[in-house]
Amino acid sequence: MITKQDLLEAIAECHGVRSPNANTAIKLAAFYTILDHLDDNEQPAETAVDSIPQYSFSMGDSDTVHIESESEFAKVIEGRPQSEIWPVMDELMTIVKVMNEKLYNGVIRKLSR
Repeated sequence: MITKQDLLEAIAECHGVRSPNANTAIKLAAFYTILDHLDDNEQPAETAVDSIPQYSFSMGDSDTVHIESESEFAKVIEGRPQSEIWPVMDELMTIVKVMNEKLYNGVIRKLSR
């Protein structure tokens, strides 16, 4: 039986594909469709965004990023000035909104809590 967790992991994997193609999009659409129709009697499933590991941030130097995570992203931005990171993240979120509005809305919902 396909579980919600299996689907969320498959969705996250598709979002992580460096050079997505039509096959990636078809898989992603199928995974979201199955997730949306898995069980209409249950509460709505968490989105792939909700299943992303949590990070720990420290203000330290007010303009320097400090993040406790072993992800590639965290390692790249650790110790960098926020003024270099935020414009890139803003551009990324603009692209995500156009390419995957559902993912974008999930991130905005999570940040708005």
